[in-house]
Amino acid sequence: MPDLPQREQNSDMQRHSLPSAENVTLRRLDNGILLAARENFTSPAVVLGGLLQVGSMDEPDDKTGLANMTAALLSRGTQAMDYDALNEVIEGVGASVSIYGRTHTTAASTKSLVEDFPIILTQMVEMLRYPTFPADHLERIRAQRITSLHERMTNTRSVAEMLFYESAYPLGHPYHRDASGTPESIAALTRDELIEFHRAHYGPDGAIFVVVGAVAAEEALDLLEAALGSWAPLPEPPISRVVAPVAWPEQPISKFHAMPGKTQSDLVYGLPTIPRNDPDYMALQMANLVLGVFGMMGRIGKVVRDEQGLAYYARSGIDATLGPSAWTASAGVSPDKVEQALQAIKTEWVRMGSELVPEEELNDSKALMSGSLPLRLETNEGVARTLLDILYYDLGLDYLLTYRERVAAISPEEVRRVSQHYFDPAHAILAVAGP
Repeated sequence: MPDLPQREQNSDMQRHSLPSAENVTLRRLDNGILLAARENFTSPAVVLGGLLQVGSMDEPDDKTGLANMTAALLSRGTQAMDYDALNEVIEGVGASVSIYGRTHTTAASTKSLVEDFPIILTQMVEMLRYPTFPADHLERIRAQRITSLHERMTNTRSVAEMLFYESAYPLGHPYHRDASGTPESIAALTRDELIEFHRAHYGPDGAIFVVVGAVAAEEALDLLEAALGSWAPLPEPPISRVVAPVAWPEQPISKFHAMPGKTQSDLVYGLPTIPRNDPDYMALQMANLVLGVFGMMGRIGKVVRDEQGLAYYARSGIDATLGPSAWTASAGVSPDKVEQALQAIKTEWVRMGSELVPEEELNDSKALMSGSLPLRLETNEGVARTLLDILYYDLGLDYLLTYRERVAAISPEEVRRVSQHYFDPAHAILAVAGP
């Protein structure tokens, strides 16, 4: 059989090196936890990533920050070890454990040498299942959070972002409120409320754990099953994680938050769009690359920042969430240039939906979108995060195998269609914070 051309050989090698059903082993536990393992013996490290189905969307509207505070206290002591003893075990072997709350989920991760993985896994599971919420650590973290929140309220960019989300999503929607809470809500939280939130919402139902590194796949899954298999499901299953679409406002909305003494105004402009697992998401992501990412912040950066000199920064971004992800443009400008910058951004955004992107410009963005994939998969951490996303959003284990082909297939017509469909200045939301 003749040798394949070098390019085809390289492509075939790369295809087999990508995480896929060929090299990722899955196991579903009786309690609902989904486990995944991928072997990588090029280094002696092992990374574990996990997602629990608990987040700020589970907290009452008047208890904002409760989920994040609960997650922050999990590593501060367990029934088996206090905080100092936990740190001695983890730092003594040069490992790391991280747990933090998000809107839909609580994320956990560890990194260690392969010989230390069993003990680090044990400590992480103890934190998730048997935390003690020591009162002194609660007060310490509370003080840190309140200070941080006060600092954020003096930052024009942070305030503009919060104002946008409050305006784009209705009261009661999980994206309306800041998952970090407010100084007032954090100050009012009690230790009993954290304990009760953990009791009611932390369980194995729908959880996902991924191991990547220098351990045989079946061995890794056996260790995870031994550590997590006895975790009993919650008496009441978690609420649905699906978030309904959000209706656009009938007319444009403009909100301004005055911050006297500031020398810069920040604006956030856009609309809620679609979930991460929507079929249009990849084309929308491509449109966003052209609009405000490629090169020096895309078309928006070129016009607003480079050509007109209006902004310190100007770019666009799209969230990746289970619900209606926000597609936004943002800029930091001189206070007297807000309207001019907004009009330039609006012009470029409307042009995305009315004109075809030239092939050369689109191909450059395609190269960026495809070329960033190998970079994300260079480390065990990157592979673990990518696999968690694939499993969490139910994208299919062939997602990476077909990624480049699907990127290449995005046409100028498709970019124009999604740009026109998911942005309309007649309904757009503007939030500005500044002097």
